[in-house]
Amino acid sequence: MPELPEVETTRRGIEPLLLGKTIDTVVVRNASLRWPVPDCLAELLSGQSVQKVSRRAKYLLLGFERGTLIVHLGMTGHLRVIARHAARRKHDHVELHFADGTALCFNDSRRFGAMLWTADHPLQHPCLAGLGPEPFDDGFTAEHLYERANRRTVAVKQFLMDAKVVVGVGNIYASEVLFRAGIDPRRSAGKIDMATCRRLADAVRDVLGEALDAGGTTIRDFADASGKPGYFQQQLRVYGRADQPCVVCQGAISHFRQTQRSTYFCPNCQR
Repeated sequence: MPELPEVETTRRGIEPLLLGKTIDTVVVRNASLRWPVPDCLAELLSGQSVQKVSRRAKYLLLGFERGTLIVHLGMTGHLRVIARHAARRKHDHVELHFADGTALCFNDSRRFGAMLWTADHPLQHPCLAGLGPEPFDDGFTAEHLYERANRRTVAVKQFLMDAKVVVGVGNIYASEVLFRAGIDPRRSAGKIDMATCRRLADAVRDVLGEALDAGGTTIRDFADASGKPGYFQQQLRVYGRADQPCVVCQGAISHFRQTQRSTYFCPNCQR
């Protein structure tokens, strides 16, 4: 599924193609996404121009004069900008048609994504309020992790994936971050000392930064706004490599289910 690097890659791809453009029509082919597409979306957006394309966590925020369109890609969603009369694909559910003849298409085969509207400040929306810091913000520090982990009995991998602790670390990158930091994903978050929190914070920024540089991870359905896949999957050191040799110690990578999610780690390198 698209994680923070893929969502940010999408934002960077569509931003120059959308800024300043005015919507004249909205086509909703299937409103039954994770949450229903607002019935009045066409009425709300018609005549408005895109003022800003930003991101918070895994949400894309399309800012207009009178509000914000909040987009979540779910598990299989993606956006692409095409000519209005270009051929459509199966699972193109929502289209924003611009006055210049282009269209932004939201495609989502599993329909776990969302398109929501708010006239208020977007960060006050229930989906965004209460989220933790961004991985590259000043507020994401070892001290922050240590404070939030204090007395927590949850496994460190689940702790790292908690969006109230830090946003954007999904299942794939959690395994990679913990390998980079040398931390066993089964360890209790409350038993991590400050030195380990420093390694963890550094690993989060390093892994996500490298993924952004590589254009995101191509796992199943992701492609960026230009249709070019990301290639970070070629750099994955543990995820999806069960029983293959560790790139550091040559021992076999282990795989197990952790809260119904696949977890990969090296028993020799991660303690």
